[in-house]
Amino acid sequence: MSYGGRDQQYNKSNFNSRGGDFRGGRSSDRNSYNRDQQQGGFSGGGFSRSNYNQPQELVRPDWDAELPNLPAFEKNFYVEHEVVKNRSDEEISKFRKENEMTISGHDIPKPITNFDEAGFPDYVLNEVKAEGFANPTAIQCQGWPMALSGRDMVGIAATGSGKTLSYCLPGIVHINAQPLLAPGDGPIVLVLSPTRELAVQIQKECSKFGKSSRIRNTCVYGGVPKGQQIRDLSRGSEIVIATPGRLIDMLEIGKTNLKRVTYLVLDEADRMLDMGFEPQIRKIVDQIRPDRQTLMWSATWPKEVQNLARDYLNDPIQVQIGSLELAASHTITQLVEVITDFEKRDRMVKHLEVASQDKESKILVFASTKRTCDEITKYLREDGWPALAIHGDKDQRERDWVLAEFREGRSPIMVATDVAARGIDVKGINYVINYDMPGNIEDYVHRIGRTGRAGATGTAISFFTEENKSLGASLISIMREAKQTIPPELLKYDRKPRGPHPRYGGRGSYGRGRGGRGYGGGRGGRGNFRSRDNGWGNRN
Repeated sequence: MSYGGRDQQYNKSNFNSRGGDFRGGRSSDRNSYNRDQQQGGFSGGGFSRSNYNQPQELVRPDWDAELPNLPAFEKNFYVEHEVVKNRSDEEISKFRKENEMTISGHDIPKPITNFDEAGFPDYVLNEVKAEGFANPTAIQCQGWPMALSGRDMVGIAATGSGKTLSYCLPGIVHINAQPLLAPGDGPIVLVLSPTRELAVQIQKECSKFGKSSRIRNTCVYGGVPKGQQIRDLSRGSEIVIATPGRLIDMLEIGKTNLKRVTYLVLDEADRMLDMGFEPQIRKIVDQIRPDRQTLMWSATWPKEVQNLARDYLNDPIQVQIGSLELAASHTITQLVEVITDFEKRDRMVKHLEVASQDKESKILVFASTKRTCDEITKYLREDGWPALAIHGDKDQRERDWVLAEFREGRSPIMVATDVAARGIDVKGINYVINYDMPGNIEDYVHRIGRTGRAGATGTAISFFTEENKSLGASLISIMREAKQTIPPELLKYDRKPRGPHPRYGGRGSYGRGRGGRGYGGGRGGRGNFRSRDNGWGNRN
């Protein structure tokens, strides 16, 4: 097999030998395609120097005319390990059943069970083992062979299940088999992300595992000046991780192009559609060559995501871990208190008193609005609690600083809007408090999923008010599936009452929020907390 545009021939046996110098496959002929077009001079979407700094409406290129001028590339790098090849269908079926895998499509590669079976070259494998991972996660066991095979694919798994590495490592292998970037070239791998925080987190993984190959990456997102991002793009980056809006800005002013993108990742696709990014996604994908490999990753599989996959994926294969029914991790203890808005602050402080007994605890508090977020933070700080806030009105520098303080434990309480509901992977979050319930049950599952990650246990506390009654039935369903204790006060909102519970306690079932008073005898004595070391030291 020959990779187009290079002065060496590489076949799959060369790749599987993993001699450690696979990057040599990207050396080669910098004249592998017509460099007089390198500055975006391709028709239908390029930018000449004369209009390079002026915003231009993006036009879908004429790909029939464009493709002959673009470098040929290879997508299929998967060589089935001998051990995997010899596994029987019965063994494969048992493994998939044990890991709750559901697959669809034809000619799907068999799953692997350990890192050595994945067929990664040594430079990738050594980076993975250096991180101390014992075994691949379920989505990685099936996702890696699928992604390496070059097929368009869909991966559906809960947050915190290892989806980022599922596409990051095959992406690095993909890059190393392509011709080197020339001046004016855009990225080879493009990852679209719904939020800045998730984009930055993805960049960290790409940096960590791409350093041995000297692969450059750039994170492109709004909320910060464009200057540094423009300089990074101009220098050339094999991987671009971007939020849709800022990437379109860069395309419209001609600071990058997507002609070289052959590996496209849509991460948290469901969240991007929830946030209204579908028009931007479609505009971006139209700028990418149609013979690319496209990988879509999502925590859920709603109709909107299915429609996007149908439009932009070619004969895809799919793996789903767990049920498509929305469910919360069973390692999370869910506590729901039916109270009034006036009781929320007192109840929050009571839970903070308990949580702070463990000096290593990190607590994530979710509020519905930016204003509430700031009000809670001010209240807690005035009361001596080490709290910081993060939300969309904070500039990126402050958001990065707050997240770093929280991650390192210097400020173990972070109050956030739903900007932190997905994509923020901070170790040691033992408690999540839903000060305000989210607008839908999907966000509830993602919020509480910030704790109890990677097999650890966690506690999620939610304050449920009469205003949240539309969430009652679905919340009860989530709790039942996870075998959680449902408070009698909440059962009145169930559409499907169970058991002999007439009227679910009537008016008295609210109990005025008294169900949790065992934490220390009520609100009194708040001032004493300032002089008491409860595991976080003196909060003055």
